[in-house]
Amino acid sequence: MIPELGAGALAVALALAIYGSAAAAVGGRTGRASLVESAQHAALGVFTLVTGCLLLLAYAFLSFDFSVRYVATNTNLGTPFYYRLTAVWGALEGSIVLWAWMLCLYTLIVILRHRTSAREVYPWVLSVMLGVLAFFLLVMSVAAPVFQRLSPVPADGRGLNPLLEDSGMITHPVALYLGFTGFTVPFAFAIAALVTGRVGDAWITTTRRWTITAWYFLSLGLLIGGWWSYHVLGWGGYWAWDPVENAAFMPWLTGTAFLHSVMIQERRRMLRLWNLALVIMTFSLTLFGTFLTRSGVIASVHAFTQGSIGVFFLSFLALVLLLALGLLAWRWDSLGAQGELDSVVSRESAFLLNNVLLVAAAFTVFFGTVFPLLSEAVRGVKVSVGAPFFNQVNVPLFLGLIFLMGVGPLIAWRRASLDNLSRNFLGPIAVGVAAAAVFRLLGVRSTIAVLTLALVVFVTATITVDLVRATRARLRIGERFPGALG
Repeated sequence: MIPELGAGALAVALALAIYGSAAAAVGGRTGRASLVESAQHAALGVFTLVTGCLLLLAYAFLSFDFSVRYVATNTNLGTPFYYRLTAVWGALEGSIVLWAWMLCLYTLIVILRHRTSAREVYPWVLSVMLGVLAFFLLVMSVAAPVFQRLSPVPADGRGLNPLLEDSGMITHPVALYLGFTGFTVPFAFAIAALVTGRVGDAWITTTRRWTITAWYFLSLGLLIGGWWSYHVLGWGGYWAWDPVENAAFMPWLTGTAFLHSVMIQERRRMLRLWNLALVIMTFSLTLFGTFLTRSGVIASVHAFTQGSIGVFFLSFLALVLLLALGLLAWRWDSLGAQGELDSVVSRESAFLLNNVLLVAAAFTVFFGTVFPLLSEAVRGVKVSVGAPFFNQVNVPLFLGLIFLMGVGPLIAWRRASLDNLSRNFLGPIAVGVAAAAVFRLLGVRSTIAVLTLALVVFVTATITVDLVRATRARLRIGERFPGALG
């Protein structure tokens, strides 16, 4: 019964998502509010059905319903209660269900928050969100059917992968998927802004909190994943430049770049085209990461399986890029900057350099990750790129980023004078140099380690200077301590 109920619910949810995406787009194009409202009802129906599917799958695991192939493959009668719950998203099919449910949840929150506050772009935002959701429902129904029936029904299942029997399964995938799916919201607003021609600052202001939320969850997922790798896989470190780790790291890099560059657009009316490109790049990298993890084209301890699902994701990624780049070309003339860079020595320049380094790191990681595929396509032999390559290229980039973390908060907007630079940075630089000497005396012999530690002390000093000045300013206008610290 569960396989039939689940498959039926997914089929209806897919139909509703397709209808809702089309209805919202037509409603936005024609101005028919009734169609947009109908799309909202469709989105609510999709959320209800996908939630029901997730609960059905959880019930199948808890009740040892081995008539569901996915359950029989990922649990057995000896699996403890806790791991039966985490097994819901412990393999390919279930992870897509969790992904789709989180995307449904984000769509529902978008409806509740923005159906009246962003009327011009909202129908297109809803259309994009439901369109992306329809793709994942299609994958769940065709390429990775989670409710596929198993016949004859076995007496016991195969059991969960032993590496997944860990407390990290309850937090790492959930945080990572909340980050991945969260970037769909700023992408939807960016596409809506391009479609409607409202490519000013309004969509940036609306989506900034959404981007911060997605970035926070993705950061948390990466941190938990590093800890998990350290204590389970025994790599002797938290990061091994595994292809799937890289796949999650790349959207974090471009998302971080976007969070910095939007401040320039909000303050100086610059980088409109760049910010739209960063949002599109970040969302595309989340799809690319999903493709790497689930297609089986790379060898990784994190990879789920091999199968036809990779073709679905690669095709959808191509469609997304074609649509987004086409819209960028269409609105090219209206994406020019209203402001301009006044000086190379300014906060804008520091943020721009920050963006260049982050995107350069993302490109380096991307190139190193796909190089085995490129070498196989060109020479017929897979040539792996190991940690030495990534470390050699990225360490200098990240040292530059750490330095800019200290420069950004204190350097002036527009144009920094010599007096501004000496007043703000002489002290922190002196503290950093002194720290380097102390670390040398303490026995730290690695030059890179000393430089990194000194830069961290420098950044801490600049943040302290900024905090003290801001606190004093708030105290002067009447705020009380410790509230003035905020």
